[in-house]
Amino acid sequence: MTGLTHLDADGAARMVDVSAKAVTAREAIACGRIDMIADAAAAIAQGLVKKGDVLAVARVAGIMAAKRTADLIPLCHPIALSSVNIDFDLDESGVTVTATARTAGQTGVEMEALTAASVALLTIYDMAKALDKGMVIGQVRLIAKSGGKSGDWRAA
Repeated sequence: MTGLTHLDADGAARMVDVSAKAVTAREAIACGRIDMIADAAAAIAQGLVKKGDVLAVARVAGIMAAKRTADLIPLCHPIALSSVNIDFDLDESGVTVTATARTAGQTGVEMEALTAASVALLTIYDMAKALDKGMVIGQVRLIAKSGGKSGDWRAA
């Protein structure tokens, strides 16, 4: 199977050897969305959720998740992250989460950004589920990455 770096010549899973790769500045941006009823979105925006500040907790959860990505995703390299930022865009029907991860290393931070966005969304669900159990999490995707041998990439 050519082109799949996490498989060896026999098709067995392996961790990619990055020791020969150059250390470069790397960044990845991922986003996702949680849709909910208007009352739940308003409660989050106004800080009225009984469990506390939903977005503050989701921000910390996303950062912590990025730092633990190698523990959660098999074959990911542990990465010394330089920075993880979690931003929120609230509207009347939900929250869009954008996670940005940065490092200077031999492998990218796409999985860290995706993990951060996903866990931040899950945390919003957990904090606000008493208001709307039917919230829908989706549209989690990589928006952009930079650095490394493959260079820059941006979603269309």
